[in-house]
Amino acid sequence: MKSGTQQISLALSSLVLVGALAIASMEANGADEPVLRAGLIGLDTSHVIAFTRVLNSENSEGPLARVRVVAGYPGGSPDIASSRDRVEGFTTQLRDEYGVEIVDSIEALIEKVDVVFLESVDGRPHLEQARPVIAAGKPLFIDKPMAGSLADVIEIFSLAEEAGVPVFSSSSLRFQPQLDAAKESPIVGAITYGPCSLEKTHPDLFWYGVHGVEMLYALMGTGCEYVSRSSTPGTDVVTGTWNDGRIGTYRGIRDGRAGFGAVVFGPESIESMTVGGGYETMLVEVCEFFLGGDPPVSAEETIELFAFMEAADESKGQGGAPVSIQEVIETARKTVTERGNQASK
Repeated sequence: MKSGTQQISLALSSLVLVGALAIASMEANGADEPVLRAGLIGLDTSHVIAFTRVLNSENSEGPLARVRVVAGYPGGSPDIASSRDRVEGFTTQLRDEYGVEIVDSIEALIEKVDVVFLESVDGRPHLEQARPVIAAGKPLFIDKPMAGSLADVIEIFSLAEEAGVPVFSSSSLRFQPQLDAAKESPIVGAITYGPCSLEKTHPDLFWYGVHGVEMLYALMGTGCEYVSRSSTPGTDVVTGTWNDGRIGTYRGIRDGRAGFGAVVFGPESIESMTVGGGYETMLVEVCEFFLGGDPPVSAEETIELFAFMEAADESKGQGGAPVSIQEVIETARKTVTERGNQASK
């Protein structure tokens, strides 16, 4: 039997070895600073597997090598089948294949991590899930949709601004190289398209149309004033008029072939493109953001993007009549103010 001194010595040796291995791993990945510990909230989307596969790979380089997923909180929404039926499988895979620690609360997760990916496929709980993360001062990336309503989007950004906590949200489609290449030349208008399945718990475009709308904003930028929508069971066409006279259109597809793509109109050319390429380009942006960079998408742009989708819902209800983006935003801000007044009573 080993003496107490021998046991302490062995323990210290083990700690030294672990530390040496960690440093060696960091050096092998080109990192000269500590790796950030990342937590996942909501294990009901394939994104949690895809992101962890990239970030926890021994072959990751640059900013991807400096963020590692270490913990996850399953969450899940019982009234959405694509959440309820997948959370257990993704949770098991993260734990068994990637060694991610599974915890039973967001508060427990926060204690173990430096930064957070809010991944719940259901946008409705995002506001309440984001609150403790923001209160703890943890930089936060929120996957699509940022929330289940424009008012919730505005409130999340308001909470983050008040607390001085960096937050951003985006679809991975925004950062695809095809769009970056298109933006090198002037754009006088654009059409984007993609799958647009609906989920009864969310405003129509929030659920999956957000990808195509994100592409439209990546190309057109902010400044949309009015939105009108034509809708049939198989297709949505949403047209926005920008304050400089440009027109941008999103086509959401439920019938027929439905890949992601865009048509970009320039002063002297028209370019058609298929858009796609995985998650790495977005993850580089997220990791650089976690490491102290500015949010690659501003709060103002994300708010307008969600106002575009909420205005599209209102236009549908009004038979396709144009709806003011600014009026939609003002209504949502009033809702946030009323909530605050109710909470303070």
